[in-house]
Amino acid sequence: MTDQTNVLDPQPGPPEVRAALLEGREAPPGGDEAALVSAARSDPAAFGQLYDRYIQPLYRYLLGRLGSVHEAEDITAQTFLAALEAFPRYRHQGHFAAWLFSIARNKVIDHIRQQPRQASLDDAVEIPVETDLLQQVIKSERSAALVRLVSSLSPEERELVQLRYVAGLSFSEIAVLLERKEDAVKKALYRLLARMQSRLEESHD
Repeated sequence: MTDQTNVLDPQPGPPEVRAALLEGREAPPGGDEAALVSAARSDPAAFGQLYDRYIQPLYRYLLGRLGSVHEAEDITAQTFLAALEAFPRYRHQGHFAAWLFSIARNKVIDHIRQQPRQASLDDAVEIPVETDLLQQVIKSERSAALVRLVSSLSPEERELVQLRYVAGLSFSEIAVLLERKEDAVKKALYRLLARMQSRLEESHD
């Protein structure tokens, strides 16, 4: 059996995360999450495929939460190492991403407690939203208004936007992660987008 310490490279840490990000690693074509989890159980080296699948969305999410490239890389590495260590106890129920992101959220909380700081979305707000108006805003000079608008949201609202549009999680994955019903997550997000659209319209009348 492969030594688990080598699954994410011999000395996991920010340099390895940075290399993976620069390479633009992606999930194996047609890769099924349940199949990848099952493979990783029998061969720890297969955990690397889960790493490739989620490193980009996880890093983008952490960058949005922390506002620092260095810190996002560091917490990304910590998250995957913690996930690898806890993986033997993981019971797959169709939501590996939610489990992984819950580890990341806890890492962020611990980090902020140790080093209080003001997180910012300014360097990471790229939100492919689901309305024509906001898509146009992102592609125009009004993008600055969108950044200000997102920054004015509550922490819970910002995280909802980040999980859906920065990390790219599904509504069901977000629901599991936040311990809410999927329908409630959808309604909350669509209400939030409608409010953002209204405010953008008002600011440019």
